[in-house]
Amino acid sequence: MRPGQDLTFRVGGQGVDTFHAHLVRLRHGDTTPGGPGFRETELDSEVNGVYPLLDQPAHVGSFGRIPGARDILRSPDGSLTLFAFVQPTADGARQPVLSGWDDATSTGVALVLTDGLRPALVFGAGQDSACLTAPTGLQAGTWYALAASWDGATGQASVTAVPVVNAYNSRFGRVVANPMVEITGALAGPPEIPAVDLLLGALDTTDGTVVRGAYNGKIALPAVYRRPLTGDEVRQLAGSGKAPAVIEGLGAWWDLSTGIEGTEIAPGDRGEGERVAGSLVNMPTRAVTAHNWDGSSYNWTAHPELYGAVHFHTDDVDDTGWAPTCTLSVGADLPSGVYALRLRAGGFEDHVPFLVGAAQGEEKSIALLLPTASYQAYANEHLGSGSPIGQAVGGHTPLVQPLDVLKLEHGEFGRSTYDLHVDGSGVAYTSRRRPILNMRPRYRFTHLGTWQFPADLYLVDWLTEKGYEFDVLCDEDVHRRGVDAMRPYRVVMTGTHPEYTSERMLDSFEDYVVDGGRVMYMGGNGFYWVVSFHPEKPWVMEVRKGEAGSRAWQAAPGETLHSTTGEKGGLWRNRGRAPQKVFGTGFTAEGFNGSSYYRRMPDSAEAAVSWVFSGVGEEELIGDFGLEGAGAAGQELDRADVRLGTPPGTYLLASSEYHDDSYLLVVEEIGFMYPGLGGSEHRDVRADMTLFETESGGAVFSTSSIAWAGSLSHNDYDNNVARITANVLDRFSTL
Repeated sequence: MRPGQDLTFRVGGQGVDTFHAHLVRLRHGDTTPGGPGFRETELDSEVNGVYPLLDQPAHVGSFGRIPGARDILRSPDGSLTLFAFVQPTADGARQPVLSGWDDATSTGVALVLTDGLRPALVFGAGQDSACLTAPTGLQAGTWYALAASWDGATGQASVTAVPVVNAYNSRFGRVVANPMVEITGALAGPPEIPAVDLLLGALDTTDGTVVRGAYNGKIALPAVYRRPLTGDEVRQLAGSGKAPAVIEGLGAWWDLSTGIEGTEIAPGDRGEGERVAGSLVNMPTRAVTAHNWDGSSYNWTAHPELYGAVHFHTDDVDDTGWAPTCTLSVGADLPSGVYALRLRAGGFEDHVPFLVGAAQGEEKSIALLLPTASYQAYANEHLGSGSPIGQAVGGHTPLVQPLDVLKLEHGEFGRSTYDLHVDGSGVAYTSRRRPILNMRPRYRFTHLGTWQFPADLYLVDWLTEKGYEFDVLCDEDVHRRGVDAMRPYRVVMTGTHPEYTSERMLDSFEDYVVDGGRVMYMGGNGFYWVVSFHPEKPWVMEVRKGEAGSRAWQAAPGETLHSTTGEKGGLWRNRGRAPQKVFGTGFTAEGFNGSSYYRRMPDSAEAAVSWVFSGVGEEELIGDFGLEGAGAAGQELDRADVRLGTPPGTYLLASSEYHDDSYLLVVEEIGFMYPGLGGSEHRDVRADMTLFETESGGAVFSTSSIAWAGSLSHNDYDNNVARITANVLDRFSTL
């Protein structure tokens, strides 16, 4: 937010009728003993007051909406066929594939999958509705040509599913027997088509009830025919794998290979009916392989016809759709900083954080660039509380808090890019238009400790305590405005864990340093994963975890390119942009069972950089204390490496040592598995403190540890970690 803008808050809850809201400025969020404790400042504001507390349900589950089911499904005698290529990925009680159905009155027609993934035609009106269900089910992860027909002349209905399996497109190959599924029977009709929309992956209602997606899996080439199809015709469609127009009687079809970067459902170019466009709701995954993917291309931008599928999930979330509660007008009297609307009700307290940037032309010399893209990537993560590997990664028993319980109870708040959907596929999109429970002051990640936004408050607190005047920027500022967002500042400090970055952000940092800017990289494992933002919905960010890196999931074959931009996802290192090239260091190891310290290296005595250690003894251990594992070198660590682009002439100022074997090399560093990859033995398990300068006067100082900032407040802010940080900041901001 910037002065002159309005910020609307949307609050939901249960148990009481009202809540009290108060504007506060945040400073420190860690309540660990030995630190400053929680710090906030109450502010006078027109937004302060008592408001009604509404019970606001979240809209969850993705689907497609095409207006006007009646017009699309009409035929002279009611004959029709609902068709689509489908790849179901999880079983469920009733999973709609294609429907013109009013779920409130049980009226209309729908092609669904019932228990055991048995395909069925649901048909009729109200209490007279009927269902023709196949006796056997489909195989999860396998592609089928699926059709449900009704013949107005005979009253006969049929459901047919023909496997569409090649060497690439399905979970199991052609060596696994996968018979055709079919059934025929009489259903009284014609069906009464209600005034609803035609939906993919969901059921509609005419009474205004929220539509909820209920299908897990992929759909490609959905179509409506105004006549029944025979089994041979369904087999013909399965064998061709082409557009439904190869069969006569087509009323309408939709080409999901068009507009992959957006949310439109484009109508096919042939059909006897009207060409009606639709839209996708709640961000199902696009740029995924379809039934005809044959391994000949891994690039959807070059061959979109192989990527004409959409992957729907019952737990997709884009915008929860909550009603507004109150609005804050950000005035010029609200200086740049980190704020929150504090909420209190029924003995419970919560904070909704937000950032305020500087008015244009009023920037200070120091900017703290908070990694909001990384906040979004971790939003509502369940790795510690809901994953069997969370405790192993953390190296200790997870500590569950009330917000963790709330997060587990309310899956409709959505998942993070560290989680899996209910069908086991990775979460590629994350939205900030939903409650995000773990980006709060005082929150501790169950297996990681103080992390991301709460950890970045260490920097806010230290800067404030030491009297520095600074502005706050965020990743999206830089993504939108490029290097112009950074140019007004003499020095830009990063947050503790700027792990996720877009190409424009990375370009901006590089341009800023090349043009003479100074960067203080105040964390570890930064500038690691590629992210992009949705062109129609900038609040939605995309991540594809694939083929390398410390990742919670692996993108399916052929699905590593982002749908929003078409660029290759994964690690920046694998795209030729290792973080060492701009910041001097890059991710090398991680561990969460305590932190260590740094020891000065010979370069630290060089006259050109000795000022960094003014007030620090030559043999003094640096950061053998702190709130994050009792040390400044911990959690995730970076190292310098000329092979990965650390600039020649970079000074190696200090390195950490004596990490235990809970610290391990990251997977992209491991070619073969062998003993000795842990912190007690491998030389690359360390954090390197570095500094380099450019010919233009630019410079980068890197701490290379997430835990560094947690040591700043030790001994009432009088310690060598704080001293080194101040030495660098003073030099960078004044020269």
